[in-house]
Amino acid sequence: MVAAIEVRGLRKSYESLEAVRGIDLSIAAGEVFALLGPNGAGKTTTVEILEGHRVRSGGDVTVLGHDPGRHERELRERMGIVLQQTGVDEYLTVREIVTMVAGYYPRPMDPAVAIDLAGLGEQADRRVNKLSGGQKRRVDLAVALAGDPELLFLDEPTTGFDPSARRQAWETIRGLAGLGKTILLTTHFMDEAQYLANRLAIMADGVIVATGTPAELIGASSSRSTVTFGLSDGVEPPSELDARPTGVGWTIETDQPTGLLHDLTGWAIAGGHALEGLQVTRQSLEDVYLELTSAEGEADA
Repeated sequence: MVAAIEVRGLRKSYESLEAVRGIDLSIAAGEVFALLGPNGAGKTTTVEILEGHRVRSGGDVTVLGHDPGRHERELRERMGIVLQQTGVDEYLTVREIVTMVAGYYPRPMDPAVAIDLAGLGEQADRRVNKLSGGQKRRVDLAVALAGDPELLFLDEPTTGFDPSARRQAWETIRGLAGLGKTILLTTHFMDEAQYLANRLAIMADGVIVATGTPAELIGASSSRSTVTFGLSDGVEPPSELDARPTGVGWTIETDQPTGLLHDLTGWAIAGGHALEGLQVTRQSLEDVYLELTSAEGEADA
């Protein structure tokens, strides 16, 4: 595996506060990697160190073979960054802005290609101040692509998007990954991380508490399933099934969903009871995230 980013023992302190506490991280070239964590977990500090915008207190960091702390031009030419908030001249057109930024790079992407990849082909000649909020966010992406970067940092790229715009942005990001670009994504949307990321890391209180594929993290955290269903008024499931009332029905947690369903449906058929809205759900990435981040907070407390 060729690493685009290597981090060993990374630390960052602000006087008495240690925001990042000795983390290790490896991101492969061509990988979409999501860095997750609640506010204050240290993920933004970590990403800013990788981008070269913040000085680390300790540890070793290599990004595309360079130390970002040295602020080398060659590294900056190979990276693209989409910040949470980006300021561009809103009285210029999309094409004018992307063409201007592309001119700063020795081997830029064709501005028309960058605009199309960002999904703004139809808005290329519109002034930025005439675009919607979601379209302005796409301008940020087009600007980040102007230099034809090998590595993209996407900081919460779909915040404020409606569901349709978020899905379109996801397909855009997948398309960029298909071009072989390495993408480091931060997001608070667990479905976004699960859909886009090859691997992810979860941070809490300055440390990484879990790393792996979404499927690995979900599988490693718990094998439990939740069975939910409704029954007619006055009907209760047998006590040996250990069902709990929820106010709108019943729920059962189990490590053996197949056997439980056999017992539950057998009881319902024998008694002539309808299991309304019967569902079996596995633990989600959001469940794992909440479990891990809350556990780390409790341990520190």
